[in-house]
Order: sequence, then C-alpha cells, then structure tokens
Amino acid sequence: METLKLNSFYDGVELSVAVLEPEGAPKGIFQISHGMAEHKERYFPFMEYLAGNGYVCVIHDHRGHGASVKSPEDLGYMGKGGAEALVEDLLLVQDWARSRYPDMPITLFGHSMGSMVVRAFTRKYDDRISRLIVCGCPSDNPAKGMGAALSWIIGVLRGWHHRPTLVNSISFGAYNKPFESEGEYAWLSANKDNVKEYIADPLCGFCFTANGFLNLMRIMQMCYSADGWQMKNPSMPVLFVSGADDPCRIDDKAFGNAVQFLRERGYHNVDSKLYKGLRHEILLETDAKDIVWKDLI
Repeated sequence: METLKLNSFYDGVELSVAVLEPEGAPKGIFQISHGMAEHKERYFPFMEYLAGNGYVCVIHDHRGHGASVKSPEDLGYMGKGGAEALVEDLLLVQDWARSRYPDMPITLFGHSMGSMVVRAFTRKYDDRISRLIVCGCPSDNPAKGMGAALSWIIGVLRGWHHRPTLVNSISFGAYNKPFESEGEYAWLSANKDNVKEYIADPLCGFCFTANGFLNLMRIMQMCYSADGWQMKNPSMPVLFVSGADDPCRIDDKAFGNAVQFLRERGYHNVDSKLYKGLRHEILLETDAKDIVWKDLI
C-alpha cells in the first residue's frame, strides 16, 4: 500500500491518497469514493481483495476526512471549494491514476455520501469512466433545500466550523430507531465488531460542521438534479447495490426511484441489487467477502 499527497487544484486542500497494485499486469483501475465521517483505511481489506483479482485500487480521503485535514477541527469541514471541489478532487486523483496507469479502464465506486459524489462526477465526466457502482446510496430527500438553508444560516451566525447537532439529529436521528435495542450506530451494520470499531475510531462518526452539512446538501442537490447531465457515455454499465435493511435508502420505492433517475437521464444499462438482511455498510458485513465482494468482481 503506497500513500501520497495531492494538492487540490480547486482550492489547494491537500488530499491523502492510497494506491494498491496487483501482481502482474492489471486489468483496470478501481477508484473508490468513501462515505461520510469515515476514512480510506476502512477500505483497505476490500482493496486487497480487488488487487488479488487484478485491479489497481486507488482511494483518497475526501476533504474534511481522515488525513485530508490540517487538524482535528477540520474534520467535517470541506473548505471554500465545498461540494464542487469534492467532484474535482475525484477528477484530480483519477488524472493521477491515469498518468501512472495509462490506457486502463476505470471502474468508479462510491459508498453513501461517496455515492452522491460519484454520481455528481458522472453528471460531468461520464466519458472518463467505464463502469459506475453506486453503493448504499442515500435516497433523494425533498428537505435537502431546507437543510442547506438551515446550515447556511447556522454557518453565518455561529461560524462555519460550528457543529450543529440539531442538523445532525434531523438528518440521521431516525436511522437507528429500528435497531436501537442493539445500541448506537447499529444501523450501519449487523456485524457488531464493525460497529464497535467504528465507534472506537476517532476518525469516524464525528458531527459535520455547518460548512460540511451545507455541502452535503449541495452534493445531494447536484446528484439528484435533472439539469446539467452531459450524457457522453449512455451505454456505461451502472450497478446500484444496497442492504435491504439499510435505512439510508428510506424504502424500496425510494431506492428504485434513485435507480430509475439514472435511466431517465439516458443510461440504458442500469441494474440494481438489494442484499437481504444487510444494512448500510455492506462491504463490512460478516460474510461480505463471500457475497458482496464476489458479486462486485
């Protein structure tokens, strides 16, 4: 596992990147966009599996996450670049990977918040990727405009580094209700060890800043806006995967709407799969390697 730093050409934020090469000639590049309030190291076991199957794997900590911060106070703070920069950061890392591994097909994978980032990326740059995998996607929230406005007001009044627990509770408070007898963050995974590790990890589960929430809502607006799709690669295969018990998808109808949304943009090779009994972090469930990972390969 090699790590490196790249400076965002959008606003100079330093991004922490990790890359893992397979033995022998690679089949392609697998680029990962991680979720909210987590970090790239949680994907290393999955990357090792992919590399074992012949893929170069590349991942970076999103701005405001992991090692892409100047100090712990910047966790959940996306800087001046915000939602637009999340997309351009993905392009920066991809350009670096292309320069190092030229003429390789690219599979772009995004989990949770990262699934919105990769769809916002696809909106502009679908001709740069060969496949798109959307994992654990948050379904469209009709209150996202209100959430953005509230976050903006809080940022102006309290400062952009202020952590609005009210917005956090409104956004995610209901997720754990079906699982509250199992403890905090049980909605993430039926794998209790995974949940324990998440809670113990200081780089996971932090409350976003007002800046972070504003740009979280903005990336959802970009992802689910019918405007601005440049549609250069309509035959690109797209796969949506989610745990059937993932509260982030809201329900089967909302999940289906997210899938249908890309079909309506003009992509005609869009498929989906729900995993019975699995929750939000399907890559980290107990049997993920034997079920989900194998399916993705």
